[in-house]
Amino acid sequence: MGDFLKAYEKVLRNEGGYANDADDPGGETYKGVARKIWSAWDGWVLVDYYKRMSGFPANMEKDHELQEKIKDFYKVNYWDPIQGTSIEDEEVATSIFDFAVNAGISTSVRLAQMVAGAKIDGSVGNETLSKINNFDSDHFLALFTVAKVARYINIVKNRPVSRKYFYGWVCRALGEN
Repeated sequence: MGDFLKAYEKVLRNEGGYANDADDPGGETYKGVARKIWSAWDGWVLVDYYKRMSGFPANMEKDHELQEKIKDFYKVNYWDPIQGTSIEDEEVATSIFDFAVNAGISTSVRLAQMVAGAKIDGSVGNETLSKINNFDSDHFLALFTVAKVARYINIVKNRPVSRKYFYGWVCRALGEN
């Protein structure tokens, strides 16, 4: 069974802290929450507050309210939609969750459905869960990793400025982060 807290800790290791990279289509991010994509996230009020204080961005780490907002954000917006708790293998659930955070829920679910042989619709339902849960987990993870890397290659081909992220993406896909 997928364990949200374990998967969440892995996502945080992969996503890092605060960044504002001009080449990142998401723009300013905090622990993977991209401001351009999630502009209505209520945590941005706290991030903006801390930007005006000394010690930024490290000063945000001690704000319990902000850290809870991050955890709730990932649970509601990523873990629950992929039905992570209903995925029987923890590594499989974590891999699908992590890729959903990195590439979007629909993209992650579609790749998982393709690998598991489920109808590809980008939404986790009973058929998708059954197919994933009945697929050999090691085999699933290997095929899912290859599919993720192929997606990253395609991104770099279509958006060469993203090449600087490629190594990190591949390490993430391989579970090395």
